Amino acid sequence: MGRDPNETEPDDERSIADTELERAFAKGADDALAAAYRRYARMVLTFAGRTVGREVAEEVTQDVFVAAWRSRDNFDPDRGSLGGWLTGIARHKVTDALRRSQRVDARVERAGAYADRSPRAPEVDEVAERLLVADGLATLRQDVREVVEMAFYSDLTHEQIAEATGRPLGTVKSQIRRSLGTLRRHLEGLDVTA
Repeated sequence: MGRDPNETEPDDERSIADTELERAFAKGADDALAAAYRRYARMVLTFAGRTVGREVAEEVTQDVFVAAWRSRDNFDPDRGSLGGWLTGIARHKVTDALRRSQRVDARVERAGAYADRSPRAPEVDEVAERLLVADGLATLRQDVREVVEMAFYSDLTHEQIAEATGRPLGTVKSQIRRSLGTLRRHLEGLDVTA
């Protein structure tokens, strides 16, 4: 007796349950997103975590499933698996996360470079950067903020700051270094472009 060509074989790459989930997802069935998340979230999290680290990977994983659900009309189960489609979305989201991180790193680096520059007329980009830094400075302790403001706004060297505050040079350097890390984390939270 012949086999129905539309019947799925147990040894096919995709199981019957996966095929049913894919069809339900494409149709926007009520429980399909939750089922897809249960089935594929670990895979997406592992994929993203290898590139951007665990903390960012969790955010990327959420972004992947939100984007997938919003664009589920673009998913065609006959052209590929849901897992493969989600992996493609994850690649884009990981790339976006890396680009955001690079932009934030560049902002912090530029902001830190202000301390080593001699005074000159600020350009528009520098003014915008300084405004972002000022917002971040408000999150620092008063004594640390004082040191960082001397570096950013008065363009004093580390040595000049140590002399002005009476603090050891090593303390001034470490306070500025730790503060740049705090500012970086602050700017990452503000970077909503992508």
